[in-house]
Amino acid sequence: MRIFRDWRALPAEARGATVALGNLDGVHLGHAQVVRAAHAARPDAPLAALTFEPHPRELFRPDDPPFRLTLSAERADALARLGVQTVFELPFDREFSLMTAEAFVAEVLHGGFGVAHLACGPDFAFGHRRGGDVAFLAARAEALGIGLSVVPPLSDEAGPLSSTRIRRALQDGYPDRANAALGRAWAIRGIVAHGDKRGRTIGFPTANIALGRHLEPARGVYAVTVTLPDGRVVKGVANIGRRPTVNEGPESRLEVNLFDFDADLYGQELSVALHAFLRGERRFGGLDELRAQIGADAVEARSILK
Repeated sequence: MRIFRDWRALPAEARGATVALGNLDGVHLGHAQVVRAAHAARPDAPLAALTFEPHPRELFRPDDPPFRLTLSAERADALARLGVQTVFELPFDREFSLMTAEAFVAEVLHGGFGVAHLACGPDFAFGHRRGGDVAFLAARAEALGIGLSVVPPLSDEAGPLSSTRIRRALQDGYPDRANAALGRAWAIRGIVAHGDKRGRTIGFPTANIALGRHLEPARGVYAVTVTLPDGRVVKGVANIGRRPTVNEGPESRLEVNLFDFDADLYGQELSVALHAFLRGERRFGGLDELRAQIGADAVEARSILK
């Protein structure tokens, strides 16, 4: 996959693509439908996605709690699995936020990327103060000879599928519901950092990963799988929270115990996928009680992940 972060001076081979538009946070099944529509409209053209980094909400509401389902690398990998060859990941800063909807279509989509076709959902909005909507895009695209597919929202028995709905499912402790909407297990990707190594003293060494800009799901214990840098996938059990029994900290973090695995992971990037919520976070009477509960959690996680 190629990732471009500027629409100016683009190489010729990156122009003329059919492009899925949107923030694409999570790259869920609804987003996949937009990508497939882009490809179906122009199967002869390279398949691309255009998105923004950071998410516009991070610029306009910087004091909001972290809410991202996928950061840049995880999103790019998810798009690659859908067959996307090129990602246009435009830096969303204050200057870019002032660009008018007309300039975005004329200078970025047409002049910069030379797009052959566009696909988006019916609620796609763009330009300064969201001045451009799908009706505006359709009119300007037609005038410029650009095709446009407006893809209806994907719905199921619970209603329209959206990133907001997936966030709510994770925060309520239902990773299975989130995963069904995503079409894959939701994962937190990050670098393993040094912790207090207390897990080793009770027989359950853990890899510690900061949540960073990821959404914080329900605090508690999960059955997980961990993708290592070399592509291997290892099963495990993870805790997300503030560890009230041993050393409650100001920020939640992810601690994962990898089953039947013993290697130094410090400084390496792991992707930890959540499959099932086992129990909420709680304070125990001491380390012996905590050790016994983690042992029970590990047994339950192994059973679920068989």
